[in-house]
Amino acid sequence: MKKWILWGFLFLSCLVFMNPSFPQEEHVERVVSIEVPVRVYKKGRFVRDLSIQDFMLLEDGKPQRIDAVYLIKKKTIEREEKHEEAVKTIQPEIESRNFVFVFEIRHYLPRLNEVMDYFFNRVIDGDSLNVFTPVNSYSIKEDALKVLPKQRIADQLKAKLRKDIVQGSADYRTFFGQIRKIMNTEGLSEGTKRLMCMDILREMKAMKRFDEAKLVRLSENLKKNEGQNHVFLFFQKESLPIPDVIGPFDKLEILKDISLDTKKIKACFSDSSISSHFVFITRRPDYELDLTRLTSLDKSRIKMEDSSSEIFGAFNDLAKATGGLTESSANVAVAFEKTVEASENYYLIYW
Repeated sequence: MKKWILWGFLFLSCLVFMNPSFPQEEHVERVVSIEVPVRVYKKGRFVRDLSIQDFMLLEDGKPQRIDAVYLIKKKTIEREEKHEEAVKTIQPEIESRNFVFVFEIRHYLPRLNEVMDYFFNRVIDGDSLNVFTPVNSYSIKEDALKVLPKQRIADQLKAKLRKDIVQGSADYRTFFGQIRKIMNTEGLSEGTKRLMCMDILREMKAMKRFDEAKLVRLSENLKKNEGQNHVFLFFQKESLPIPDVIGPFDKLEILKDISLDTKKIKACFSDSSISSHFVFITRRPDYELDLTRLTSLDKSRIKMEDSSSEIFGAFNDLAKATGGLTESSANVAVAFEKTVEASENYYLIYW
């Protein structure tokens, strides 16, 4: 009898411990690793021999322990180094790259063809590309590159880019011509010319106001992507035609800096681990040059005033904050090649 009672007790005990309604507690430690792309240059050359001890990372002014440092070349991890006390870090997602081109350009440049040709022939390799022009946006996925030759896609994008830039700058060019016509019209008083030119200049200034919300939305969308995110901002130097009938206070209104929340933009890109590069095109649009060429300098009553300082400062800070590069040049193709090289060589710091 005692044997049967013992076996019954063991059987019931097994049922209790095997019952799925009594799960054992499981403690899982979840650690989120944050990655920061960093590029270090010395005399214009990327420094490739840095170790984990060469980096210092601060958060709110307080030093943080760096868990790992990876040296990246295109899609390859060339070297990795981890802190001996660090938790397991996530390997960099370098299987795919997401490229984004943002063109804030009011005058089409033939060398933009070289930019597209270089990118499709030398850079893109199983990656995605999103292009934002002044009036449209285009998306090139990896599947498209499997169906169509790279050069055909490049040629299609070049045609669309040219069309969009010309379309987007049509009103701007017209305003330049209107101001020149007003200043050359006899019979108009100086006061009337001032009022007419101020109305046009206000419209021109409204057109050049940069949409920072577009960059914030872009960063939010890139957060959803797997792999690396590389943004290239193309911006052409801008000037406004200021006639001599415009007084100091009027000029201050027209040329005062555009308000940009640079801290917000930098925070969005940094939080999304986006590497942004800034290509500043110093060549002035032809219609700006034509405006000053048509009249001799001693008789000209119109002076071109730079209106790009705020945008340049914001984009330059954004590039620095995200480990990117700023290149200023009249040759957009050469500047682009330098920023691409910068995007393909960098350190990834994890903490």
